[in-house]
Amino acid sequence: MKTDTQPRLPESNDELSCAQHWQALGRQVTVATVVTTWGSSPRPVGSHLVVDALGNFAGSVSGGCIEGALVTEALEVIAGGAARLLTFGVGDERAWEVGLSCGGEVQVYVQSMSAQLLEQLQAARAAKRPIALVTRHSDAGQLLLCAGEPVAAVPGFALSAHQIEEAQVLIAAGRSGFLTASAAEIFVRPYLPAARLLIIGAVHIAQSLAPMATLAGYEVTIIDPRSAFAKPERFPGIAVSGDWPDDALEHLQPDCQTAVVTLTHDPKIDDPALCAALTSPAFYVGSLGSKKTHRARCERLGALGFEKDLERIHGPIGLDLGGRAPAEIAVAILAQMILARTSIVAGERKVQRRAEA
Repeated sequence: MKTDTQPRLPESNDELSCAQHWQALGRQVTVATVVTTWGSSPRPVGSHLVVDALGNFAGSVSGGCIEGALVTEALEVIAGGAARLLTFGVGDERAWEVGLSCGGEVQVYVQSMSAQLLEQLQAARAAKRPIALVTRHSDAGQLLLCAGEPVAAVPGFALSAHQIEEAQVLIAAGRSGFLTASAAEIFVRPYLPAARLLIIGAVHIAQSLAPMATLAGYEVTIIDPRSAFAKPERFPGIAVSGDWPDDALEHLQPDCQTAVVTLTHDPKIDDPALCAALTSPAFYVGSLGSKKTHRARCERLGALGFEKDLERIHGPIGLDLGGRAPAEIAVAILAQMILARTSIVAGERKVQRRAEA
């Protein structure tokens, strides 16, 4: 029986993983990236569409409006054409032909990507290291910049100290864009590790919250030392740990991309988790319970030396949406997590805009 020895297409929908798969099959690949938008563009800056030499494509830069035209442009680049910056929008006759008639405009940069560069980029992402692909549009030069690290030497492509500092701000905020001092010439596209949610307590609310958070793009881990609760069959497809929370968090190392939620109502389980979370840079810490329960919780944690950190705890947890069913509470928790995370990014962007001014 004949066996298939070719690499299989990645199960994830990540377009760069698809590009790496096609390169492993010996096909050239181009990457189209949204670099500027105006009006009601359906996809944000930094969105990718990857195309291989056979015309296969993955990702999206417009939700379907201009993908067909971009595949044609990408195949021309693969055939030896130069990298190119393309503009689609209302008033542009070509844009009407491909269906972009919703009052928006988008600029897309199309270029080849070397297998070596893509391999290095994917290795950093697999290691959960924040990294950015920096592209100079005049000659399609590219380099990789890891958060907090010096730039690896690339022949003919150097960034100034100011440009490196600005690029690091973009990486920290997870925001794609042109460096302000480059006259729309040098584009930075960050890649951050997926946000994580560590749920303490394999309770009924967690059964709703875990799949909701997964759909929202979070990597979820359920932590509960009680064997009757921490059963994998209660959380299909979700990582479940039976460790005590302080041990689990010491291993998982919450970072600035991590939310920690405690749901057990049991101080023996919740409090050690909260202590570990408050000594970490977790962007969100929340704990289930009434106002009375939260006051008692704060008194216990304050006695342990966390007086200055208590305001970080969202308690009672979740936005006040009025719902009381487990799924409704889960929605309220997830909504508050998203609000906390986007508020941090918005604050970083305000700092960046003030610096640019």
